[in-house]
Amino acid sequence: MSDFKQLSRSVRGLTVLVTGAASGMGRATAHVFAAEGANVAVTDFAADGAKTVAAEITAKGETAKAWTLDVANREEINAVVGDVAAHFGGLDIIVNNAGMSVHAKIDDEDYDAAWAKALAVMLTAHPRVIRAALPYLRKSKSPRIVNIASTEALGATAELSPYSAAKAGVTGLTRSLAVELGREGITVNCICPGPITTAITARIPDEHKEIYAKRRTALRRYGDPEEVAHMTLSLCLPAASFLTGAVIPVDGGLMARNA
Repeated sequence: MSDFKQLSRSVRGLTVLVTGAASGMGRATAHVFAAEGANVAVTDFAADGAKTVAAEITAKGETAKAWTLDVANREEINAVVGDVAAHFGGLDIIVNNAGMSVHAKIDDEDYDAAWAKALAVMLTAHPRVIRAALPYLRKSKSPRIVNIASTEALGATAELSPYSAAKAGVTGLTRSLAVELGREGITVNCICPGPITTAITARIPDEHKEIYAKRRTALRRYGDPEEVAHMTLSLCLPAASFLTGAVIPVDGGLMARNA
């Protein structure tokens, strides 16, 4: 019988880059990693929002810095990833979280524009960020990539086809890159959040959210951004070294429930 191996459950000193970190699940992810001792690159299209989150973190004596990043812009991705690695002396973890709300009927006049924007921000950006980060991840002792998709990748809602297509693409990308990068010890996993209380869902009346949650989820409530962020953290622990290619719903049991 082999000796018991004590695997590390600490991200202290590791550097994580989070896209879309100015609000919602991205903001929660930045706070959760910082609280565990990681160096956090807070990136977002909203410059003031990114700076605010970084300031919240540093005010607690934790480590974070803000960068403005439009993930639909390849040149900005390359520049920011390089700057983050230079600033913190490396890069260990990528969390592709940036997203947007896209409602479009298939026969809308502006459907093509909605489709292009959804895929640019929520799918094409992911491999671009990963490609820019690969030289640094390959030098890391604990390289991790987490892509944030949605339960809309596993089921569907009417008038969300650009969003659903982008998120389904993320699950396929995750599995493919897990296989491709596995030989280098780089893990690639995906989280599919269900109904979460964020700015995107804030426009839904509370009574409608309560009805939906009781009808669709096993836990009969919406989730909090921090509950998704802690799953992201778990996937990035050094101890999570044999978990890759996973697509994990964090949805209060939405996908498990038939009635």
